[in-house]
Amino acid sequence: MAKNILIVDDSASIRQVVSLTLRGAGFEVIEACDGRDALNKLKGQRVHLMISDVNMPNMDGLSFLREVKSRAEYKFTPVIMLTTESAEEKKMQGQAAGAKAWMVKPFQPQQMLAAVNKLVGP
Repeated sequence: MAKNILIVDDSASIRQVVSLTLRGAGFEVIEACDGRDALNKLKGQRVHLMISDVNMPNMDGLSFLREVKSRAEYKFTPVIMLTTESAEEKKMQGQAAGAKAWMVKPFQPQQMLAAVNKLVGP
């Protein structure tokens, strides 16, 4: 059975690149345009991994991360932050909120797949 991955990014082009990369590797993908949209789309469904931007309208990635980690069904779901933010302070905030990895845009699709496979397996 394919594993579900939630992609949260306000950039449609980033969502498309990540989605194509993951679908090409056999994953199922759910897309959301910001943290609030992502929470609405989750609705308790099984998700094996989340990939989220940090800077987004309505609900930013760190707020989304804190909210999703406060929910019992997603407490142990790994989250990769995919962002243009490279400041150490932001990374520390992400780690404190529960992020398992921090990837800086632009990224290489193979680098993304390696991180995904490390966290959820092929």
